[in-house]
Amino acid sequence: MNLLHISSAFDSGAIEVLSLTDPADIQLRIRSDHAADFAQWFHFCLHGAAGVPVTLRFMNAGQCSYPAGFKGYQVVASYDRQHWFRIDTQFDGQVMTARTTPATQALYLAYFEPYSYEQHLDLLASASTSPHTTPERLGASLDGRDITVLRVTHAQGSVPLAERKKIWVIARQHPGETMAAWFVEGLLERLLDTSDSVSRVLLEQSVFYVVPNMNPDGAVRGNLRTNAAGADLNRAWESPALEGAPEVFWVRQKMLEVGVDVSLDVHGDEGLPYVFVAGSEGTPGYSPRIAELEATFKNAWIAACPDFQDTHHYSVGAPGKANMGLATHWVAQQFACLAFTVEMPFKDNANLPDPHVGWNGERSRKLGASVLQPLLALL
Repeated sequence: MNLLHISSAFDSGAIEVLSLTDPADIQLRIRSDHAADFAQWFHFCLHGAAGVPVTLRFMNAGQCSYPAGFKGYQVVASYDRQHWFRIDTQFDGQVMTARTTPATQALYLAYFEPYSYEQHLDLLASASTSPHTTPERLGASLDGRDITVLRVTHAQGSVPLAERKKIWVIARQHPGETMAAWFVEGLLERLLDTSDSVSRVLLEQSVFYVVPNMNPDGAVRGNLRTNAAGADLNRAWESPALEGAPEVFWVRQKMLEVGVDVSLDVHGDEGLPYVFVAGSEGTPGYSPRIAELEATFKNAWIAACPDFQDTHHYSVGAPGKANMGLATHWVAQQFACLAFTVEMPFKDNANLPDPHVGWNGERSRKLGASVLQPLLALL
């Protein structure tokens, strides 16, 4: 038998090896974000175990940021980094255990299907080939990576450019929530499909501003929630500083320049096995008009996509008690507009489970495409 080895020195790689001498008792530690205490994301490759039954024990699962996220969870795995499947686990409240027999000498495992920085650059480049897309570099992250927004609209349309609704979609403030990147990929693919009537009407009546990756540094470093400075970007919107959260600073500045009529901030939730949204009920400016817009959006999405539901979600914030550091709350208050945080599961959608893949990148892509229907309903 070949010697076992675990590697994670690649884009978004993250794990600590405690013991690798016995394939029946491989002991691992889920690594914290490099400059913060958040721990949940892992991504690594197990080498040399083809045909060998292995037991992987994540020894600190119970001490991670969201231990409830490991209840009913299945590890994501792949041989070719293109097709990902699920491996069952057991979680006793402290240790999460996964057992499998790899079919090849290299088995990749991750908390969720990864979305690499190269994929992000490919997405930007592909979308920018459309005559309807104008990319703009807003600024740089702390590690010097571009913060890019894609402006998408028809040059000609039934509504003058100055009067079109401004629809913002931002994703991956929390870098380990890679389903958000898949969501944006699906949204852009449909939005730029000239044969799709929903997309054509949307682009004639509105201007999309899409930021596919708010946190490229955290993504490459293999962080769950934070950037290169250890900042949780989705707590920095009230007063972002260039030295701590430049990614938010640049996007926020562009929003103030062009305005916002609708905002979607796309995320993933570790614990809840559902697709849902969280609104701005706790903000001081929440009004019956916003409540009506929220209802229109949610009802239209329920009608368009069975994966979306509005039964299981976060508790509604008390009036005036919203954390204004969150993007959805700050945007809703600043622009008196509809703003939602979109949440997808790390596990599976309990309403429409798929035991083989769980919730995955492709399902996130399809959901991203489907969100154009409720956006059309708003117009």
